[in-house]
Amino acid sequence: MMANQGLTRGCLGARHLAKSKLQNDSHNGGLQYASIKDKDVTKFVWKNIICRFGIPQTIVADNGPQFDSIAFRNFCSELNIRNSYSTPRYPQSNGQAEATNKTLITALKKRLEQAKGKWVEELPGVLWAYRTTPGRPTGNTPFALAYGMDAVIPTEIGLPTIRTNAAKQSDANMELGRNLDWTDEVRESAAIRMADYQQRASAHYNRKVRPRTFKNGMLVLRKVFENTTKVGAGKFQANWEGPYIVSKASNNGAYHLQKLDETPLLRPWNVSNLKQYYQ
Repeated sequence: MMANQGLTRGCLGARHLAKSKLQNDSHNGGLQYASIKDKDVTKFVWKNIICRFGIPQTIVADNGPQFDSIAFRNFCSELNIRNSYSTPRYPQSNGQAEATNKTLITALKKRLEQAKGKWVEELPGVLWAYRTTPGRPTGNTPFALAYGMDAVIPTEIGLPTIRTNAAKQSDANMELGRNLDWTDEVRESAAIRMADYQQRASAHYNRKVRPRTFKNGMLVLRKVFENTTKVGAGKFQANWEGPYIVSKASNNGAYHLQKLDETPLLRPWNVSNLKQYYQ
C-alpha cells in the first residue's frame, strides 16, 4: 500500500509492515496476524500514517479484501481520501511501494542467513539502514527528505565527525531551523533527479520490450493463478483460461474484460497476463 501526500509522498509496504507489527503484538498476547482484517488496516493507517504524517490525498493498495471492504472505504471516504487499486497480479503498478519492499527483503535475507523466522526482530534495523542510506534516484536519504537533515548514525559515534564533535548545543536550534527552511528545495531537487532517473530507466526497459495491444472486441486468454484455479484440478489445471472479450483499455497496459455472456470481470488485467485467443 502507498500513501500519496500531495507533492510529498510517503511510500511503504504497509501490508507487510502491518503483519510484522501484528506479530510483535501477538508475542505480548495481542492479535494474531494470520489473517489481517479491515479493522486492523484501518487502525494501522490511522496510527502509523495519519497521526504521524497527516491525511493523504490517495491510498494505493492491492486488491486484498481488507483494503476493498466497505468499512475501509467508508473510513477513507469520511477523511476525503481517494482509494486507488493496482492491477491484479501486476506488482509493478504499485510503483515505489514494491521497489521499497524489494530492497527491504534483500536486506533481510542478508541479515538473517539461516534464521529466517526472526525477520520481525531484524526489521527495525533494516528499516533504519534503509532510511539512512542515500538512494540513487534521489541522491538523498529518506530520513533527510522527511526531516530536513540526516540522522546521526552509530558510525559517527565510534568514528567522530565534524558534525558530532564541533557542533555546539547553542547553535542546534539555528541549524535545525536552517535545515527546515531548505527542506522544500532539497525535496524539489530530489523530485527532479528522480524523474530524470525514471525516464532513463524507462527508456532502457522499453528498448527491450515488444509492446502488445488489444482492441475492443478481441478474444483473449487470461493467465491462471492460484486463486483462479478450479477446485480439484491439481497439476492438470491449464495455464490459461478463457476466452474473454476485451471491453475497454485502461492506462498503463491494463484491459477490462468480460465473459462471453457479456458479464464484466471485477478488475482490469495487465497485458502481461493476457494473450490473444485464436479460434
